[in-house]
Amino acid sequence: MDFSLGLIEIQALGHAILVLDTMTKAADVEFVSMERKLGGQLVTLVIKGKLSAVKAAIEAGAEVAKSLDRLKAAEVIARPHPEILKFLHLDEKEEK
Repeated sequence: MDFSLGLIEIQALGHAILVLDTMTKAADVEFVSMERKLGGQLVTLVIKGKLSAVKAAIEAGAEVAKSLDRLKAAEVIARPHPEILKFLHLDEKEEK
């Protein structure tokens, strides 16, 4: 894998959209998926890109989410194992 993944979990769909906008403006990353739980009250965003870009985007997104008191978790996975892609349902997308 020559890319990294960033995951950020935020409370409330509207705030998640704001955080995603911040992350994609902060660095050269690609939005790859979103998972909503509890009717959109808890949202996990997944981004992809070079390690430095993913780190910068997650830091920027986490800062915004913290300022709104909505951040639940934020992680960066450098060179994810192929099994992680299956777990996130990204393996089909990578084959294309």
